[in-house]
Order: sequence, then C-alpha cells, then structure tokens
Amino acid sequence: MPRRTVNQESASRFTRKGLATQTRIVGVAARLMFERGVANTSIDEVRSTAGVGGSQISHYFRDKRDLTRHVIAARRADVMAFHTQPRLGALDSFEALQAWADACVADVDTVYRLGGCVYGSLAGELSDADDEIRDDLADGYDQWLDLFQTGLTTMRRRGYLRSDADPRHLAVSLVVAHQGGAMLTHATADAEPLRVAVNAAVDYVCSFAASPGTRKSRSTPARRRPKS
Repeated sequence: MPRRTVNQESASRFTRKGLATQTRIVGVAARLMFERGVANTSIDEVRSTAGVGGSQISHYFRDKRDLTRHVIAARRADVMAFHTQPRLGALDSFEALQAWADACVADVDTVYRLGGCVYGSLAGELSDADDEIRDDLADGYDQWLDLFQTGLTTMRRRGYLRSDADPRHLAVSLVVAHQGGAMLTHATADAEPLRVAVNAAVDYVCSFAASPGTRKSRSTPARRRPKS
C-alpha cells in the first residue's frame, strides 16, 4: 500500500485557506533552512519570520520534524517544476538536455553558491535521520531520476540513442553529476564544478548517440554554446 504523503495528510485536514497559510509557512521554513541549514533553523525563527503565532504553527505542524517533512515535499516539487519547465520540453532530446545543463549553470549565483542544491542540501543534512525522512528524500530522487529516464527512454525508442544505451544508467549519471557539481560549487563558491559536471554528463549521454542512418527522425546532439 503506498505511503501517505504529508501533502495528502494536509489536504484532508485543512481548508483551502488553511492550506494556503501552511504553504506560506513552509516556504519561509524552506528558505531559512536553505540559507542556514535545518539544524540552525528553529521553529521560533520560522514563526517570527512568517509573522504567525505559536498557536498557528502548532495547528499546522506537530513539531519541527513534521515541518521539515513538509519542506522536503516542497523542495521535491521545486525540483520537479524546474525539470518540467517549457524550455526543457520532456528532456527527450539532446537539445533539451543541453538546455537543462545551461539552466543549471544560469542559477549558479542565485542558488548554488548560496546553499548548493535546494534538494541535495536537505539530503546531505538529513541522510542520517529516521527511516520516514530518508524515505521522503529517496522518493524525491526517484521522481527526479524517473523524469530523466522517461525522456531518455523516448530518445532510444525514437532512434536518437543507440539500442545498447541504458536510460536508467544515463539518468543516474545526470543526477549524480548535478549533485556532485552542486556540492563542490557551494563549497568552493566557484561556478566551474557545476558547469563542468553537468556538461560532462550531457556529453556522456551524447556519446551514445545513434548514427544518423538509424534515427527515426531528425535529431542531433546539441552544439554547445561557447562559455564565457
């Protein structure tokens, strides 16, 4: 039987207005946890920054652990939204994968130098938490991998990738490259690790490109724009 998510629990407990208030509080908590870390963000800081009373916090969240699970769910949704934005299509072409790498690099100053990956930073801090929180984090990575795997499977079916290309293997390569590059860029405040990692991962996918004669429709590996 599928696990009941924190979002499903909230939807069954609160009115639309209540859900909006809860979402606003979670947004504040997510920002503070990204800037300061989970351990250095207190319930009182979230309450004062969000401009709500202690009774409201208690109404919407059982404790800090419950609030943290909601933040994980919100950041999981952020990752999905980023990867399903129109300019990335369905991540089912070499051009779309290069657009993904470019979009990641474009966020270096506003995201990765500030706190690393919005999702990976939570995973790094909470990987030793309880089983339920680890399952929450694993669910997010599974959804992230599935997005890439679905797009890569489509590419292989259309003949853009060779028949021996493993969509799951390539999906893992893309996500792992992103997470490692994000961590090093945050640690060093240097854009190069993320830029190199995501572009190298896309190049790796391109190395499995099928020969033109075997493709079912036109598609070629994207020509990378010169880097400044």
